[in-house]
Amino acid sequence: MGILGICIVAAVGYLLGAIPFAVVVARCCGVDILKAGSGNPGATNVKRTCGKAAGNICFLLDAAKGFAAASFPVWASHLGVAFDSPDSLCYVGLVAAIVGHSFSIFIGFKGGKGVAVTIGGLLWIMWAAILIALAIWVAVFYSSRYVSLASISMAASLPVSSVFLYGYNTIHFYIALGIAVLIIVRHHSNISRLIKGTENRF
Repeated sequence: MGILGICIVAAVGYLLGAIPFAVVVARCCGVDILKAGSGNPGATNVKRTCGKAAGNICFLLDAAKGFAAASFPVWASHLGVAFDSPDSLCYVGLVAAIVGHSFSIFIGFKGGKGVAVTIGGLLWIMWAAILIALAIWVAVFYSSRYVSLASISMAASLPVSSVFLYGYNTIHFYIALGIAVLIIVRHHSNISRLIKGTENRF
């Protein structure tokens, strides 16, 4: 199940990632998250507009879909699905979930920045690297109070830490690098505001 397996995992990962939990959670609070705050359907905007509890629930749900997408090939193979190299397909599932979250088919190909999904997926694939990244996120956030700067710093740390943990010419490094680039590019408007000094502190 070579190419077919990749397509199945990519499709499942994308659809899991595309579930717009931010929209659902905010709607339960009577808020249209696509029109409220920054308009970004992510956990940070939900927390700003709907409160801490709603934001935390959204973050956990987004992280869970990343974890589910990354782990899907392994537990599906345990249930009898004949995937070739299920451990390698975990990377396909995670990348597809991040793309699905960032460009969700359910909300007109809009989406969040992919940070929570990345955290959830990497907890399955390379937990040591994401724990280092989370420590960097916490340090940057509490010293600056900028969620965006903390998220960008976290993303940038992933390929660096993966080199030390797993080596340079490895799939871990290339996946970490690709995820870092995607997250940073998705934060382009935040970077512009940070440079101008107009970014909102949390």
